[in-house]
Amino acid sequence: MPDSPAMRASDADRERAATLLRDSAADGRLTVEELTDRLELAWSAKTLDQLTELTADVDRGDTPQPLAATAPAGPATPRLKATSWLVAVMGGTSRKGRWRADRQVRAIAVMGGCDIDLRNAELEGGEVTITAIAVMGGIDICVPEGVAVEVGGFVLMGGKDTKVDGVPRPGAPLVRVRAFGLMGGVSVHTPKRRRSREPDEERARRHTLGH
Repeated sequence: MPDSPAMRASDADRERAATLLRDSAADGRLTVEELTDRLELAWSAKTLDQLTELTADVDRGDTPQPLAATAPAGPATPRLKATSWLVAVMGGTSRKGRWRADRQVRAIAVMGGCDIDLRNAELEGGEVTITAIAVMGGIDICVPEGVAVEVGGFVLMGGKDTKVDGVPRPGAPLVRVRAFGLMGGVSVHTPKRRRSREPDEERARRHTLGH
């Protein structure tokens, strides 16, 4: 007998998967970039198997873990401390890689520079507000493709530059930037993707099969 066709996913199935992904990002299991990538795949998924694959590593299920009653609990993994202030005075400071952003982040650059990279960051909630103040300095904010971005504020004798690519994906985090500057500049941009969306393991498998 031929294999049964995969069960088609409904809009409600996609919404449940998107909600699980958003909750996982809020818990620190996914970064902002991982969340936006998976949301794009979730909303375009055709089958339940595709949705299951997207959520398998973050879905804890509804039943308690049996090991909790039979084995001693190990030390809990410490949660990253949320960053709420970045200050650069005649110097530089940055937040890159895996870090946790508070709901309100204040960045101040006085004759210096601040680099804020949100691609691999964790967010305290579904949105973050960054108040960027540049006085004879510069603040650079990097956001992943697919997030919703709102930029406001006022810069005197300086610049406020926004270059964000892509359309915000349903359920993606919201990044609000309030930019204020005096003889300084604030830049918000999306970097060019330097890798495909295909997982490294899948690319390696295809390469092996090709040889």
